[in-house]
Amino acid sequence: MKVFYSWAIGILAVSLMALLSGCSPVYILRAAYEEGKILWRRQPIAEYIQQPEVNAETQEKLRTVLAVREYARDVLKLNVGGSYASYSYVDRPDLTYIVVAAPKTELRPYTWWFLIVGNVPYKGYFSKEDAQEEIDRLKAEGYDTNLRTSAAFSTLGWFDDPLLSHLLKYDKVGLAEVVFHELFHNTLYLSGQGAFNESVANFIGHRASVDFFRAKYGADSAEHQRALQWWSEEREFGVFVAEVVRDLTELYKSDIARDAKLRLREEVFTRSKAEWARRIADRPRHRFSGFSRQELNNAVLMHYVVYLKDFDLFESLYEAAGKDLSRTIELLKQAAAKGGDPFEAVRQLVKLP
Repeated sequence: MKVFYSWAIGILAVSLMALLSGCSPVYILRAAYEEGKILWRRQPIAEYIQQPEVNAETQEKLRTVLAVREYARDVLKLNVGGSYASYSYVDRPDLTYIVVAAPKTELRPYTWWFLIVGNVPYKGYFSKEDAQEEIDRLKAEGYDTNLRTSAAFSTLGWFDDPLLSHLLKYDKVGLAEVVFHELFHNTLYLSGQGAFNESVANFIGHRASVDFFRAKYGADSAEHQRALQWWSEEREFGVFVAEVVRDLTELYKSDIARDAKLRLREEVFTRSKAEWARRIADRPRHRFSGFSRQELNNAVLMHYVVYLKDFDLFESLYEAAGKDLSRTIELLKQAAAKGGDPFEAVRQLVKLP
């Protein structure tokens, strides 16, 4: 009965949150139905890995998830609760479809309002058709748009989120980053601060993964070295995106006609893709190698900004905390408690201009 009650409460909560967010009844029902399926199908990982049909590779990945939970709880002091102690089967390749939008001559995300979390710079759908309808609506209103898939999401500690089956396509390092990222959302999430919430969770996901694999397998292990490389590549690309944003911001603020801005921004897009291809020419397996082949617009760039903003600021805080990630997390909580712009609050902690 415990599973049934959790499932029923999940549907009720999702429905209430969607209703108070001004979402359509269809959106409410679909979200509640999909969340209900996820909660209903949960199995404790400790029991699931004992089943004879679970292969050795999957067992190892799931044991890594359990170890990540323990590290997040005991070392990082994150709000773990029962999250990622269970496994849930997902019956389709893509879990959710994420819509992002932005004005054509502004690097400012279109936002949607939701109960508790406030304004967010994206909206998730469980149906690709529903997401495409929102894309079509936004395009008709003159916005740049971007549609992408997402492999995971957090209920911010409201429920015990399970590990979803399609995440098992990732290796151990990728799994660890996802779980640390989502558990940080359970621990610190600021209403209306989408870029801070996602970029800082991304930072924690990578930094925690580096520390975790060093502690578990040693500094010379393949897992630790891969975690270090992925974090380095993420930081490198974040710096590059900031350069592109500066060029576009200068263009959009210039006193020229809108048509000229639209024409010149295409030159910036083309030049940026060529420059990125040049920078990683000797690293074809770079995590962000696809950027040079991607069709760009402001919505695509805003997605990157939301997830990659000010990594060096967070890294400076980590250094100031003596490379103690648990202490860094406490400092982030202190900065968030001050209110106002959380990036500025972190800047003040590390005394940066």
